[in-house]
Amino acid sequence: MMQTMPKLIFFDLDGTLAESKAPIGEEMAALLEELLRQARVCVVSGGALSQFEKQVVARLPEHANLGHLYLEPTSGAALYEWQNGLWHKVYEERLSPAQVTEIEGAMRIAGTETGLIDWADASHGERVENRGGQVSLSALGQKAPLALKREWDPDKAKRRALRDAIAKRLPAYAVHMGGLTTIDVNRAGVDKAYGIHQLCERLHVAEADALYVGDELEAGGNDEAAFRTGVNTRAVASPRETAAVIRELLAKG
Repeated sequence: MMQTMPKLIFFDLDGTLAESKAPIGEEMAALLEELLRQARVCVVSGGALSQFEKQVVARLPEHANLGHLYLEPTSGAALYEWQNGLWHKVYEERLSPAQVTEIEGAMRIAGTETGLIDWADASHGERVENRGGQVSLSALGQKAPLALKREWDPDKAKRRALRDAIAKRLPAYAVHMGGLTTIDVNRAGVDKAYGIHQLCERLHVAEADALYVGDELEAGGNDEAAFRTGVNTRAVASPRETAAVIRELLAKG
């Protein structure tokens, strides 16, 4: 942990600030509101902007300093900041329709080839979602219950197999594991490291003065890209541990 309050703090979302696709809890909302008084905060994760708004923004107290909050949906492929009462898009590395079609095709072939997805089976919502700057494959469907998602791939072996099978067909793209059942595909070079670089540069914050907090800061994890930057990192295993980290940070403020 850094000895002083970082100038900019990046948080992963699912598994770090909240359970998968669930809203942040009351305690987390209160801690983030207090943290936003003292530092700038960025949430960076694989979901779309609407997911960030539902999981995080809508849960914050009305007086939260949104001017200190930055959102990087689709794994850093887009950046939003609060201006004049609205979320303003700073950039979005959007995929073209042809790229989306290519990615979706590779995902469908990989799901069948690995035997991990039977496309004829019923799913909990759509399995493949175009999020603008990212296409995401959720093996059980976008709306699968948390308990089912946790049971599906506890050792990440299935996600690794899907990721590798997709990456083999998409050498010109960034293919990485996302949530508990998800594989995300972005343009080459666009990932959480890209998002970290972009925001640090925009805010004129040295990466050494920033901190990244995530629950998968490990080889192959969806926070691994943070290691390819100059930011400090702090691994957590749950939102409860993240809350403890925020309390530590606030004590330094």
